[in-house]
Amino acid sequence: LDSKTQQIIILTGPNMAGKSALLRQTALIVLLAQIGSFVPAESARIGFFDKIFTRVGASDNISRGESTFMVEMLETSMILHNLSARSLVLLDEIGRGTSTYDGMSIARAIVEYIHEYGHGAKTLFATHYHELNDLEEIYPRVRNFHIAVKEIGTQVIFLRKLKEGGTAHSFGIHVARMAGMPKEVVQSAESTLKAMEMNDSEHLVSARKGQIKKPVQTKAGTLESDGSLQLSFFQLDDPTLESLRDKLSSADLNNMTPLQAFDLLRSMKDELGV
Repeated sequence: LDSKTQQIIILTGPNMAGKSALLRQTALIVLLAQIGSFVPAESARIGFFDKIFTRVGASDNISRGESTFMVEMLETSMILHNLSARSLVLLDEIGRGTSTYDGMSIARAIVEYIHEYGHGAKTLFATHYHELNDLEEIYPRVRNFHIAVKEIGTQVIFLRKLKEGGTAHSFGIHVARMAGMPKEVVQSAESTLKAMEMNDSEHLVSARKGQIKKPVQTKAGTLESDGSLQLSFFQLDDPTLESLRDKLSSADLNNMTPLQAFDLLRSMKDELGV
């Protein structure tokens, strides 16, 4: 971070990639340096700060009648009114407590304000609003960074690496799958996301009508709610597959050792000739 060339970092990346962790560790490292302590690095060049401002997490204040979003706005307002050239500002997911366009507009305006009226306060702004990435092209001291991941099929590997450039993927549905959401919910969410990305209003309306239909079992296989046919291994008519079905049906998985499971898998593979 540099008040003259790289004052504000827009930090994007998937859920669980480590954006919030990066903000927290930045605050802790700065605090350790301020009190003269060691920091977890071979070497570090850290300026001095007069304040560390953070807007992280979500909580309401029921006793004062303040909603979660109101608390978020109050805290952010306090930060913006008290910025100085020596402030460190850490903002996490500003604007998420209201509608998409509302929240994105507020987040964008806050970045613009800090750039124009923030006295050069060094800022990390973590967000899922990928539309904010274009601010780098508009304001000279705004830079895009992201937390890198690697995609392998439907799986996501979190690399815990900070890299330059923005990203347009959040993998929220992947996290929902990891959390054990019913597959009907995940499939419906994927269908809706695909329709929204394609701007397919007709498909989106269909997906939004709560049409989470149960798959229909047919002779040929499983007919999914979107009309696709998933062939079933146990419904294909083939002598070799029939033998494999028998082996699987008779296997006592609860009392099988890992080595026995491996031997079973290897024998099935040999039978298929692959």
